[in-house]
Amino acid sequence: MPEKAIAERIDFSKSEQYTLSIRLSTDGFSFSIYNPILDSSLSYFSQEIESGTSMAANVKELLKSDILQYTYKRVNVLLVTRRFTLIPLELAEDEEQYRTVFYYNHSMQENEKVLCNDLRKAYVKVAFGMDKSAWQQLSERYPAAHFYSQVSPLIEHFAGKCRLGNSKKMYVYVRGNSLDVFCFDRGRLLLANSFDCKQVDDCIYYLLYVWKQLDYNQERDELHLVGFFNDKEKLNSGLKQFVRQGFIINPKSEFTRQGVAKLEDIPYDLQTLTLCEL
Repeated sequence: MPEKAIAERIDFSKSEQYTLSIRLSTDGFSFSIYNPILDSSLSYFSQEIESGTSMAANVKELLKSDILQYTYKRVNVLLVTRRFTLIPLELAEDEEQYRTVFYYNHSMQENEKVLCNDLRKAYVKVAFGMDKSAWQQLSERYPAAHFYSQVSPLIEHFAGKCRLGNSKKMYVYVRGNSLDVFCFDRGRLLLANSFDCKQVDDCIYYLLYVWKQLDYNQERDELHLVGFFNDKEKLNSGLKQFVRQGFIINPKSEFTRQGVAKLEDIPYDLQTLTLCEL
């Protein structure tokens, strides 16, 4: 972790003015620190983790960082996971209820903490599972921390965007060899799903399958791609053979007023978390 470089950009004597966001993924951890008052204050950095080592063990090492010894105004923890399920906003009012719904859709795992995000724009809850030991360590260090699934800020962000116009919209967030897919009909969330996809042809097949199952219109409805991915042009051109209204989202133009868009390597889910008030 380039702590010296970060320390040169952040005035840690005023750390209580800053928001710290921690992104946990099996392929590495990353962080953003910014002052909501100063648009240009955002710093982003990433840290490799020990492959084959548990999430809890990697979090334990992470918490030794000098940067994570400060007190922050707000701390967000974003977990990249496929173990999530959607629940209508008016249901599952307590932990026991959303745990029951979650384990109806996912197999039971030992040492798992089930958490839940309320998404007011999309009118849904997102229940998701997190390694309990990792959750405990982070909660002990930051008792007021806010925990999110990576799909939660994306759903809220897209729920606001999709209300423009009368067409149905599919948003696809590509992160490495995985896709997060979100489908809306004029503000109403129809589907949110994540799946692994290493080959472009497999991605095209799955997205077109979802498109057909939801009865999207080939000429009128829209498909929006965002994220870091190889063969971007092949994926986009392959989809455009079947979907006429295809677009690639440019975060720089989308977040022009926020310093978050100035760092090209920051993951899109972390960008949207910075902007969404969940």
